[in-house]
Order: sequence, then C-alpha cells, then structure tokens
Amino acid sequence: MRWIIPLIIYLVLEIYAYQAFRTLIKSKYMLYAYILVSVLVIGLMLYGFNQPANDGTFTGIRAYSIGFFLSLMSLKLVLILGMFVEDLFRFAEGVFHKTTSPKEKFILPSRRKFISQLALGIGAIPFFSLLYGMYRGKYNYKVLKYELTFADLPDAFDGYTITQISDIHSGSFDNKEKVKYGIELINQQESDVVLFTGDLVNNTSSEMENWKDTFGQIKAKDGVFSVLGNHDYGDYFSWESKTEKQRNFNRLKEIQQEMGWRLLLDEHVSVQRGKDQLHLVGVENWGKGGFKQKGDLEKASTHLEKKDFKILLSHDPSHWDEITKNHPKNFQLTLSGHTHGMQFGIEIPGWLKWSPVQFRYPQWAGVYQENKRYLHVNRGFGYLAYPGRIGMWPEVTVIKLKKV
Repeated sequence: MRWIIPLIIYLVLEIYAYQAFRTLIKSKYMLYAYILVSVLVIGLMLYGFNQPANDGTFTGIRAYSIGFFLSLMSLKLVLILGMFVEDLFRFAEGVFHKTTSPKEKFILPSRRKFISQLALGIGAIPFFSLLYGMYRGKYNYKVLKYELTFADLPDAFDGYTITQISDIHSGSFDNKEKVKYGIELINQQESDVVLFTGDLVNNTSSEMENWKDTFGQIKAKDGVFSVLGNHDYGDYFSWESKTEKQRNFNRLKEIQQEMGWRLLLDEHVSVQRGKDQLHLVGVENWGKGGFKQKGDLEKASTHLEKKDFKILLSHDPSHWDEITKNHPKNFQLTLSGHTHGMQFGIEIPGWLKWSPVQFRYPQWAGVYQENKRYLHVNRGFGYLAYPGRIGMWPEVTVIKLKKV
C-alpha cells in the first residue's frame, strides 16, 4: 500500500512528460524510442533492486540504475515544470478572455512549442551532467589546500601539514586503478600526518577486505589516524543477530589496525616536537537529525586543558555547530566530513559555493571560523548511492598550520 501514492504521482509525471515530448517530436518512431528508453530505465531499476545485495549497499547495477533514473527524471522534471507554468498562463489567459470578451472565440497562444524547446535545452544540462558525474566525476580527485593561522600554535608546529580524507565508502568503488591514483595523490602531499574522518564503508566490514592493501599504502611521518562515521557501525544493515553485528564492527576495527591506521575511539594522542605538543582528539560519531550520538568529547579530552593545542576529528559537522565551537576546552581546529557536499553543487572560487545540502547543514564544505576556532568539512573521497559526483568533486585536503 505504501507504494501506491508514489506510483500514482510517478505515472502522472510520466504522462505529463510524454505530452511535453509529443509537442516537440512529431515522428512516431522517436516517440516510440522515448517510451522504450523510459521503460528500460524503470526495468533496470526493478531488476537491480531485485538482485541479491549481501552487503546491502547501492553498488554495481543497483547504483547505476539509480544514476540513469535520476538523469532521465531530471530532464523530464524540467520539461514538466516548463509545461506546467505554460499551462497556468494558458488557463489564466483563457479565464481573462472569457471574462472580458465572452462572445469572441479564444485562440490558444502558439508559444507552447517554444516553451518545450526551451525546457528541453535547460533540462539537458542536469541530464548530461548526471551522466558525466557517473562517467568521470566520481574519480575526479581534487587536492584543496588551505593555510590556517593560530595565535596559540606551539612554535615547533609552525608549518605543520595535515592531509585530511573522509567518507571513503569503499563498497561503492568499481575502479581500482582510479582509486590507486587517489591514494598516490594523498602520498604526494608528503604531509606530516594523515587524518581520516569516518565512513570507511557503506555497511559491512567485508567491503574493505579487497581495499585494505590499497589504503594501507597511505603513509605519513607522524602516522595515519582515523575515527568512525555513522555508516561504520553497521546500523543500516539487517543483521541476523547482535553478535553478528558486533563481530562485523570488531572486524572493521581490525582492518584499520592491519592498514596501519590508529583508530581513535573517544581518546587522544599527542604528537611531540621537542618540548612542544599537538594533541589529536578523536570521537565516535555524534550527529543531529536522527544520527548516532555516541561520541564523548569529555572522555576523549580527559587531562587536556584549554591552553593545549588540539585538533578534533569528528565525522559529523553538526557536532561542531552544537557543541565544539563553544566548548570551554577550546578545540582550535575540528575536521569533519559526512555531507559529501551532496555529491552535487556549483563552485566558483571566490564567488559562488552552492549545494542543496546547505539547507540541512550550515557547515557543509570547506573552512568555517567562529569564536576564533576553525572547522573544515571535507567533501569526501568516495560516493554513496548515486555513483557519481557533479561539481562537488572527491577531495584530498591539505591544511598547513601557521603561527600568527
């Protein structure tokens, strides 16, 4: 029963889209081709979601069926919107004509084909963008560099460099060579430390088994440190028992150890440079909006004082917005991920940065500053569900710490 209303809505939209295409296309064979493509995309969706998914993830044919569906629907929705607005104008004009000149025959305006052509041209932009995002965008790795200044940075850490990656979602990958290239980019930065801010997998630890050797190649002078994201707990998968879920979780932690990563579970470690120290603090996932709130910042920062220089790894940026930015212990820099930049957006450096995810998260990509504290939100290394990225490219972040 729950599918009846969405199905009815979808059928209404399809009928409306068909009418728009019929206005543009006079060849019956082209209309048949349009119908065939629409049926094939829906058939692919039904086939993909009826295939067994042992890890419960949107991978392979499932993911691509979502991508093709979104691509085609984006085109149709723009067409529908254009034609709907045109219909409203036609209706208003008809009512006005009947009111003012009831005896005269009302002749429909002839702009309908032009509106359809205009809408088709506009709709082609998201259509081809979504296809490009699947073909090239998801592995279009970008290195973004920032220099952040602090008055209380210990002298020995002036110029200290951090590489941050986040949201790997290893179960989604389908091209090992492209991922290896991303790993090479990370190592080419030769940063002092590499910090990973959660979501190693989509659901299960098994997703990482074929990738642990690849990601185990990530190296840094002071090591690789990580925290957990909401997907790492296996909460979005139907387990046969709590024991099986716990076994999966334990294996995920073991894999990070095997890769040479130091997983921080509500704890901190200190990096020493002569007499100076920098503290890496890592909390378990803490997020708003129904996400797990397990992270214990007080426990993670035990014995640390306000004057100590701290870098906090916390997967969800809502943690910074709700707690960290006003915390009395003064966490000078927080690193987060989680949002992916929604894998879709527009960025023109120095002028425009936009994504629909900003309506959910005030801090969603890049650097933010408040109360003399910084937050950086990484756009993610991988992708989830839709197998692509548009505008919000996969990111390797390099942050240099400078003393004022």
